[in-house]
Amino acid sequence: MRTASGGDGLRGGASPLRGRVAVVTGAARGVGEHLARSLSAAGMRVALAGREEATLRETAAALPGPTLCVECDVTDRAALAGAARRVEAELGPASVVVANAGIAVSGSFGRTSAELWQRVIDVNLIGSANTARAFLPQLISTRGYFLQIVSTAAFGAAPMMSAYCASKAGAESFALALRGEVEPDGVQVGVAYLHWTGTEMLDGIDDNPVLAALRRNQPRPARRVHSPEQVARWLTRGITGRAPQIYAPPWLRWCQPLRPVFPALVARTTRRELRAAADGAFSSAGEVLGAGGHADWNSYRESHPPPSG
Repeated sequence: MRTASGGDGLRGGASPLRGRVAVVTGAARGVGEHLARSLSAAGMRVALAGREEATLRETAAALPGPTLCVECDVTDRAALAGAARRVEAELGPASVVVANAGIAVSGSFGRTSAELWQRVIDVNLIGSANTARAFLPQLISTRGYFLQIVSTAAFGAAPMMSAYCASKAGAESFALALRGEVEPDGVQVGVAYLHWTGTEMLDGIDDNPVLAALRRNQPRPARRVHSPEQVARWLTRGITGRAPQIYAPPWLRWCQPLRPVFPALVARTTRRELRAAADGAFSSAGEVLGAGGHADWNSYRESHPPPSG
């Protein structure tokens, strides 16, 4: 851990992030990693939380500012409470907390194990609430900013992604409810909507029948995959302004008024795709996406072995 002095809160000034403390969950890879880099470059002291300690340390070593690595599972309330204590003791109270940790599974609901399906809900939704609970006292003391990372999966539920869509819609609802509760304490809550982002979760997107079909049936501009570096820049800009909504890419804001029609459009597209699928591609068993998702699922299974006998 590298330390430096600095104030707390985000109370104006020419550089509102400089010297403040940020916590980013799921910071070992992908958007979390690049957001940690971006916030550090903006002058923040950054606590990186995640499941892969060695990868976290590699990321932290490349950051220009003070850092702290905390290996923890966001579904473990005790571990997150310990992480919060470490952050406050070693970096100072958090002014920005980003609930970014998330995993995804593609595959039919009926052929995805109940345990794997629930793990997605536990990490993406329950883990976000656990993160907010652990750091809320610090955010109240700094009159800080909590950012919930969701995605366009919250706009319209996609078949074969039921756990991911349910968790992201739930996380959005949680953040919006939390916003009203903590506003009197001076804490602001933002929701970040991410579209196709070039992380390991999308590796082999064109070979995955679920993701390929989702992307193929979107308008051409909406198929573009954005780099995690660019997404991190959009997020950092929104964090700097304590934005209630952040859209990555920015044009997503114009989709909000259209959300009531998305379920019908998705249902119509799904019927067409399912009729055209002759090889059972859309009835596959649930598959964890990305290296980070596999790391979480493997760690979970190691700590929760099946009963013997």
